[in-house]
Amino acid sequence: MIEFFYETAAEVDEKKYTDWIIRCASGYGYSIDFLNYIFCDDEYLLEKNKHYLDHDDYTDILTFSYESQKGVAGDIFISVERVKENAKTYKTSGEEELRRVMIHGVLHLMGFGDKTKSEQREMRKEENTCLKLFHVKH
Repeated sequence: MIEFFYETAAEVDEKKYTDWIIRCASGYGYSIDFLNYIFCDDEYLLEKNKHYLDHDDYTDILTFSYESQKGVAGDIFISVERVKENAKTYKTSGEEELRRVMIHGVLHLMGFGDKTKSEQREMRKEENTCLKLFHVKH
């Protein structure tokens, strides 16, 4: 259902993150069909960004959606380096920023956008809602 792949070192409590992601998706009426997280470095993600989106800039996340009759399905590539830099910029922990980016990708797969200012505000609101669920025991 949810798999984790490492092109670079990353600290992820896979069971805890899996449970949390499933609970978040469920709260929006979605199930997880399949979801692959690929943790990588800046250069790896830059090459994906160039190849698939024709963008020549660094990013913290790329999300690729797959059609699914069952629920959320896709690949989420995350640059661990960008996440660490963003954590410093936003004055938060690396773990918290990683969770934000991880759920950001899931929210994209559920149809939330972030192109306009209003979409960005809505995305941040939904990220925060999901982040609060991380520490809730089930």
